Amino acid sequence: HVQLVESGGGSVQAGGSLRLSCTISSFTYRNYYMTWFRQTPEKEREGVAATTIGGGRSYYADSVKGRFTISRGDTGNTLYLQMNSLKPEDTSMYYCAAGPNPPSSDDWYIPQHYDYWGQGTQVTVS
Repeated sequence: HVQLVESGGGSVQAGGSLRLSCTISSFTYRNYYMTWFRQTPEKEREGVAATTIGGGRSYYADSVKGRFTISRGDTGNTLYLQMNSLKPEDTSMYYCAAGPNPPSSDDWYIPQHYDYWGQGTQVTVS
C-alpha cells in the first residue's frame, strides 16, 4: 500500500516563498517517481514539476521555471517543492503523485502516468 502525504501549504503574499513536502509511505519507495501537480476548480490538473529518483533530471511547467525547484530528500522518501517569487496565479491545490514509470519530457505532466496521489495541500497567494 502506497500513501502520499503533502504538507507545507498556506497563505502568503505575492513575492513570498513556500516549501511543500510530500512523504511517501512504502517499503519500496525507492521504486517510485514522484511529481507535483496543481489544480483549481476552474482548471484541469496541471503538472508543475517532476524529477527522476536520483534527482539527475527535472522537468518544470513553463509557468514556474526559474521560480520553483523540485528535489528529493537524501533518504528518497520525501519530495520537496521550493516555491519562490510566488504569484497570485500560483494559488491552487497542490498534489503529489507517484508512479513506477520514469517521467520523460513527453509524459511527466500527464496525470494518468501516475498511480498514487496525495490528498493535496492548499497554496493561496494574495
